[in-house]
Amino acid sequence: MWWFQQGLSFLPSALVIWTAAAFIFSYITAITLHHVDPALPYISDTGTVAPEKCLFGAMLNIAAVLCIATIYVRYKQVQALSPEETRIIKLNKAGLVLGLLSCFGLSVVANFQKTAFFIVHVCGAVLTFGMGSLYMFIQTILSYQMQPKIHGKQVFWIRLLVVIWCGGYVLHMITTAAEWSMSFSFFGFFLTYIRDFQKISLHVEANLHGLTLYDTAPCPVNNERTRLLSRDL
Repeated sequence: MWWFQQGLSFLPSALVIWTAAAFIFSYITAITLHHVDPALPYISDTGTVAPEKCLFGAMLNIAAVLCIATIYVRYKQVQALSPEETRIIKLNKAGLVLGLLSCFGLSVVANFQKTAFFIVHVCGAVLTFGMGSLYMFIQTILSYQMQPKIHGKQVFWIRLLVVIWCGGYVLHMITTAAEWSMSFSFFGFFLTYIRDFQKISLHVEANLHGLTLYDTAPCPVNNERTRLLSRDL
């Protein structure tokens, strides 16, 4: 069995690879058509003119969906591993909310180019990286709270270093190189989920209330259960 076939480890991998591809393909298209200066333009500048803005928007929307799925799976995993730890439960819920806000901001950035809707685009960027940085910080705290029984120390230190790296660029983003570095470090944080996600799966259960879809009195039926995406926990 390949590593990406174990549990849901393909989710964070797909998120990082797809997001990196969105940035790189938009950049290549923009410089090929001479729409931007090839010497490290701002990421948003590579997605403001057609056709690269269409590619940029479509790919980042998919990245936002992958990000939502990854954040939700992480939430369910922590919830299952620490069902009675009040502090961890509260941090986990806060992380879920912050993560979803960050995903919403990513979708806003994808669909509102800065040349057309500058204020909306900036608000989306603030949501993406601001809420995203807080999300990473909370996940790092969770990693600390869950060690050594559930989490290893190595994972905690790796996540802490990425948070410090990304957070520093949020405060001092004065160059295009800093923006690119911050973006890749931000999404690179999810690579630390790969080993964790190899040990989890989610299932879906369909509860039928009748044998037909007509307005009739409910009657007992057998429920249908199927696996959602992967293998058993």
